[in-house]
Amino acid sequence: MTDTPVRTAIVTGSASGIGAATVLELARQGYRTVGIDLDAAGAQAAADEATKTNRLSHLALKADVSDEAQVVQAFEQALVFLGQLDVLVTSAGVAETTPFMDISVASFRSVYEVNVIGTFLCIREAAKRMQRGARICTIASVAGLRGGGLSGTAAYASSKGGVLALTKSAARSLAAQGICVNTVAPGATLTPMIAEHWKNDAHRTRVESMSALNRTAQAREIASSIAFLVSPQASAITGSTLVADNGLMMY
Repeated sequence: MTDTPVRTAIVTGSASGIGAATVLELARQGYRTVGIDLDAAGAQAAADEATKTNRLSHLALKADVSDEAQVVQAFEQALVFLGQLDVLVTSAGVAETTPFMDISVASFRSVYEVNVIGTFLCIREAAKRMQRGARICTIASVAGLRGGGLSGTAAYASSKGGVLALTKSAARSLAAQGICVNTVAPGATLTPMIAEHWKNDAHRTRVESMSALNRTAQAREIASSIAFLVSPQASAITGSTLVADNGLMMY
């Protein structure tokens, strides 16, 4: 009897938050992973924890997803290590909370460089190396669906709206190759990105009270949603958005 091949994944933004939680969730499900992040030490820590979890080899690479040359090089190294690429998860992202009238053009552009262009570059480089049946999951946000109003403001919300549109475009473009592309849109999730804001009890209470379940999600909960969308069980799903927000978008 032939053993089932080990599935492989690249996860960007793997050093912390949803990215690190996704590396560990995929490891629990038997994947080998390559994590990519500017925080090399954090990415290595996640890779080491993944190795402890499933006794397979995992790799961490340092790269800036908004830098085309670095992305190309990282994906080349990842494919040498993995041998094949079944899954891409684009968790790398930055937040921006400057009020609408105070955001500089430079700040706006820098958010787009990471959140939108970085996502595009990683999808493009992954798709070049994927076979039929591969899966891609991007990370948007309810901010992109509702135009902000939580913590992230105009630059962040519009960049995540861009990720939503980019995901649908990629799903259309890659369907002929048999590659499914979906996105998860989290609501408030306890990660380093919002930890500072959550020290303000009034702000946290306001945001949590906007959701039906009146709570903040944990990164591992979002990782579970991602793991489903990149699994073979999601074979009929593409171009879709899974909203994981504790019921915030119902209101």
